[in-house]
Amino acid sequence: MANGWAPDGAVQDQIDDTVKDEVMRARARMPTGAGQTHCVECGEDIPQARRNAVPGVRTCIACQSAADQRPANIGFNRRGSKDSQLK
Repeated sequence: MANGWAPDGAVQDQIDDTVKDEVMRARARMPTGAGQTHCVECGEDIPQARRNAVPGVRTCIACQSAADQRPANIGFNRRGSKDSQLK
């Protein structure tokens, strides 16, 4: 149920847009093309099995695991209140 001037289904539209944006952002970050033979972070050799499994791989398993542990705080504020837009 929408509030105020929002049409019916507006909340679901916001949820759908958020999911779509996140999928597009994840796809844009996916590596493509030929992979590296050495890690761009530490310089270690990347095993052939990893290069076959992950197209466009650029990092070794250890560096990728460390990168996956870092928090990602990218997002859009789609709440409609004025106060939430000021944050």
